[in-house]
Amino acid sequence: MSTVRSVVDRVGPTLLHALHLPDEAVAVTDVVIAEPDVAANPGAGDLVLAVAARDTAAVTALLEDAAAAEAAGVLVKAPLAAQAAVRKAARRAGIGLVEVHRATAWAQLVWLLRTVLDAEGDDSDAVDADPAAGDLFRLADAVASVVDAPVTIEDTNSRVLAYSARQDLTDPARVATIVGRRIPDDVLARFRSRGVFRDLSRGRQTIFVPGQKDGTLPRLIAPVRMGGELLGSIWAVVDGPVSDERAAAFADTAPVVALHLLRRRAHADVRRRASAELLRALLHGEVGPRKAVAELGLPDEPHRVVAVDTPGGDTLDGEGMRLALSERLSQGIGRRPVAAEHAGLLYAVVPEGDGPGSWPELRCALDDVQAGPKAGELHAAAGGAYPLGALAQSRAEADEALGLLRSGVVPGRTVTFDEVWTPLTLHRTATVARTADVPGLGPLRVLVEHDHAHGTEYVDTLYHWLRRPGDPRGAAADLRVHPNTLRYRMRKLLEVAGVDLDDPDVRLALTAQLITLRWS
Repeated sequence: MSTVRSVVDRVGPTLLHALHLPDEAVAVTDVVIAEPDVAANPGAGDLVLAVAARDTAAVTALLEDAAAAEAAGVLVKAPLAAQAAVRKAARRAGIGLVEVHRATAWAQLVWLLRTVLDAEGDDSDAVDADPAAGDLFRLADAVASVVDAPVTIEDTNSRVLAYSARQDLTDPARVATIVGRRIPDDVLARFRSRGVFRDLSRGRQTIFVPGQKDGTLPRLIAPVRMGGELLGSIWAVVDGPVSDERAAAFADTAPVVALHLLRRRAHADVRRRASAELLRALLHGEVGPRKAVAELGLPDEPHRVVAVDTPGGDTLDGEGMRLALSERLSQGIGRRPVAAEHAGLLYAVVPEGDGPGSWPELRCALDDVQAGPKAGELHAAAGGAYPLGALAQSRAEADEALGLLRSGVVPGRTVTFDEVWTPLTLHRTATVARTADVPGLGPLRVLVEHDHAHGTEYVDTLYHWLRRPGDPRGAAADLRVHPNTLRYRMRKLLEVAGVDLDDPDVRLALTAQLITLRWS
């Protein structure tokens, strides 16, 4: 069922922002335009576009009429939508109110909304191959005809989404870009050094890049934007400087490409959400392996669950970072991992072994990301390898190992459950012992109270002494004191606690207590 919330989510924050949603979700059925001097006549479940609204009174009246007709929501352009009187009227009428970016063309929005509704209404279209892909290649051919040059359409990560059939003017850089479906790193660096991507982000209509000494032909580049957001770019291989008329015609194709990219993103969001829901069910043991093989494309072999903690947690910033991380990791490994967000974490499922997209390959990609300047407090942990039907166990292990990383108990940024069995054993033991108040038994309590009252460090001293039996120098080094200081402290704490450390059971019991204090 399409709701106002799901439609807003699929179109994205570039164009739409929900200001008020009623408690009871209403199914969206169609899009209706409220035109100047024409009655909107909305029906139940309609999204009403306030094309004719010019002031608060007009919007308020439209909200009341739409609510009376049981419409799903009203879409109003900024800044009128955010007026206090308008929001109050929406709440009073109990109808959805959605803000539309002021630079959005109503005709484009109608086309995009109906595309989203069609995608939601047709499950096969939503989950299978992208229906906009063929259109995008045909559009690349059309743009190539306009500019009279071979063309590629690329996303913001310089990945090729489509390219024209024309090959009459080409160079090694274009061939490598099409074959690899992405601008090669060395070519990318040369364009970046010329300020191409800086100019793209600044919103210039077209950018001309002269030919280069290595044989790379000149490029004419147009940014693809919608509502102020950079969605991608169009690259044309030209034979030299381009006339103003030809450049303007090239730039005029960008809004059409933008609509196709937004449509493509809407369909991708539907597919991603469907896959994410299925993966979350798999990680909680709610679906069987047959469905995972059939619908997620996972091979029927042991897999690991990898839990990734990103800065920002369960916030909008954190969500955006997890999405960006998922995209970036997909570029760094041979097979795109099946991934989903849950409870502020990114979970990826990767096959065991050393093949494409396996855990070793994903770990290398994570290491590259963590070495970057914007990695922040990014941690990742992999559970053990299990059959698809037992991935809930791998997820639980990944969560537990990640918890040790986040708390600082285990050093580093990335671990596997198998690697940290020692601290996991100690942590589990300490957790159970803490519940039974094991540290409160016997003479250890006396030492704890003495440290609190007198500022001594007898508990730490005893821990390191027991941890390094027969190695007082090593214990003293751990405490960063002289060995004689260690011996003096041991004599004093034995006087305070009155404990017999010659008894092996006493040493074992004290060790268990001290581990509980430090690990729980």
